[in-house]
Amino acid sequence: MLQTVEHEITQQTLKRIKDRIPCSVILEDGTVFKGYSFGARESTDGEVVFSTSMVGYPEALTDPSYRGQILCLTYPMVGNYGVPSYDAKQDGVPIFFESDHIQVRGLIVHEACEAPSHHQSTRCLDEWLREENIPGVYGVDTRRLARVLRERGVMLGAIRIDNSKNDLRKDFEDPNKKDLVGEVSVRKTVTYGEGRKNRVALIDCGVKYGIIRNLLERNMTVLRMPYNVTVDDVMKVKPKGVVVSNGPGDPKVCKNTIAAISELIEAKIPILGICLGNQLIALAQGADTYKMKYGHRSQNQPVVNVETGRCYITTQNHGYAIEKTALENAGLETWFVNANDKSIEGIRRPKRPCWGVQWHPEASPGPRDTEFLFDFFVKRMIRNAAA
Repeated sequence: MLQTVEHEITQQTLKRIKDRIPCSVILEDGTVFKGYSFGARESTDGEVVFSTSMVGYPEALTDPSYRGQILCLTYPMVGNYGVPSYDAKQDGVPIFFESDHIQVRGLIVHEACEAPSHHQSTRCLDEWLREENIPGVYGVDTRRLARVLRERGVMLGAIRIDNSKNDLRKDFEDPNKKDLVGEVSVRKTVTYGEGRKNRVALIDCGVKYGIIRNLLERNMTVLRMPYNVTVDDVMKVKPKGVVVSNGPGDPKVCKNTIAAISELIEAKIPILGICLGNQLIALAQGADTYKMKYGHRSQNQPVVNVETGRCYITTQNHGYAIEKTALENAGLETWFVNANDKSIEGIRRPKRPCWGVQWHPEASPGPRDTEFLFDFFVKRMIRNAAA
């Protein structure tokens, strides 16, 4: 029987609760939400987005796709099962996180649990944010904030300690103008599962560790390569297929990646794009992408296979999507659509071993409905290599 660990509230956390230092979330349209500071006592700017996920905050906060963003979690209490250890690994990959550190610029919650209880927990949410110098705000009406963003669209904003001299500053930094993918991609190739028979090149645009874990579970050697890798670099490692990962920001910024993908598709090497990777495949074939009003960030997004009519529930985290008309003009087919807003959720290239999905089949966190896509891709990689 597993034994839970109930955390004692540290003196620093007790002081924060007692002090209740006022803190504000300021949106670029002038809307202000009042709350109290937790985590790092810092101010920050970013793009304010929301997620309706009920669980999975360790995975969400470390997801590189959130780079440059201030994340609002709408679930009423966050932190109740604490924060696990980075040291728990398998094949050199952390088990409980999606990267090696927190990626969001700030966190907004209604209630932050100070005394979590879970057998895998090593610290509370407040301690984790302080350790990594990430500011948080609690006491905010997060569901009202989500409604504002749904009605007006995601917008730039800031977290400000109320005694800051810059409380009313409106010239917030737009992270989407930066090369966010370059910030989160590896600088040189990293190999996982060395020595296995089948090798896959993973173009790292901000990959979640869950993708690597799923490939390793299928007995693959994973060569994690920088996002600006060339076709020659990929072909030198002799992979049986290529995965283009998820990542942050505007896909059109990744010009070198788009060019490399275009050449790989023409070389007929099997290729699978996930989230940002899906958009990059579309751009590489001459299609177009657009910024969504408030994006898809949740664990309950329904996607429908247009061929079979079957619906799957998926985890998603993206603010851009593929433009439907441009997709058809580029010679690509729609594979999946979103059951709610009919946006493109999956694509494929006829007569080429090329597929892309807009969601996260690695199920980190769940649901696990579409992990079969990794089996689908691996089988086609091996079949293509044997042909």
